[in-house]
Order: sequence, then C-alpha cells, then structure tokens
Amino acid sequence: MSDDIEDMGPVDYLVVEFPGNRMTGEAFPLLIDLVEKGIIHILDLRFVRKDADGTVTALELTGLDDETNSFALSVFEGASSALLGQDDLDEAGNALQPGNAAAILVYENRWAAPFARALRRSGAQMVAGGRIPVQAILASLDAEEVAEGGRPQQ
Repeated sequence: MSDDIEDMGPVDYLVVEFPGNRMTGEAFPLLIDLVEKGIIHILDLRFVRKDADGTVTALELTGLDDETNSFALSVFEGASSALLGQDDLDEAGNALQPGNAAAILVYENRWAAPFARALRRSGAQMVAGGRIPVQAILASLDAEEVAEGGRPQQ
C-alpha cells in the first residue's frame, strides 16, 4: 500500500451544498468523465443532509436516485475508501444551512501524480495548499476595478 501512496497525486476534498436538497444530477456525468479520462480518481463520495433542527444525517446513494431523478447515482456505489469518518460528515454538515444537503468528495488528482512523484523523490514535500473560490476572485476583481475608478462588472 505504501508504494501505491508514493505514486499518488495530490488528494483534495470538496463539500458541495445543494440548497433545499435539490440535486439535479447534472454535474455527475461530468464527474464520471473526469474519472474516465484519468484526470481524477474518486476515493470517497458521501452525502449528508442537515435537518431544520441541525441534525446531520448521512444519506445512502441508493436512496438519492429518486431525489435526483435525472441521474442514477448507483454508478458511484463502492466509491468509499473509508477515509471519511462520522466526524468528517459532521464537520461537513456544520458548514451547511439547515434544510440543505451536501456531497463530500475526496479525490486524487491523477493529472499531477508524475509531478508529485518527482517532488517526493527530490525530498520536497507539500507544506500548504488551498483553493480560491470563484466568487472570491470575482469580488477581488470588482474591488480592484472600483479602486481604479471604474464600476464593477455586472
């Protein structure tokens, strides 16, 4: 197993909130496409719901097929490496507004695996990482434009 880990690309996670528990399934074929092209490898995919009283409940994929109506989530069954524990599901649920659901996705960036292997062989290690939400980039660009005397983009 340690040889496999040494060959892995960076591993990231996403928590995607679905307001009102509305999961249309529109993005799931695109996720499958990323897997089929070898760009990512799904290590874990779980779903949670936060009730109005704040209770966080793990959802089973088989029960979500009826809610999405447009896409059978059963293709993701077995996408569990046991990396996500109940504490992770609870933490993801804490980020949700009551009445909403979320998908929690843990994935390997296979496109970056050769780069990561080369770095590890040279003794380098990742010491920090992060993600900048598109909304933050847009807000920054708007603020810069206002500072320059212009109007923000609409």
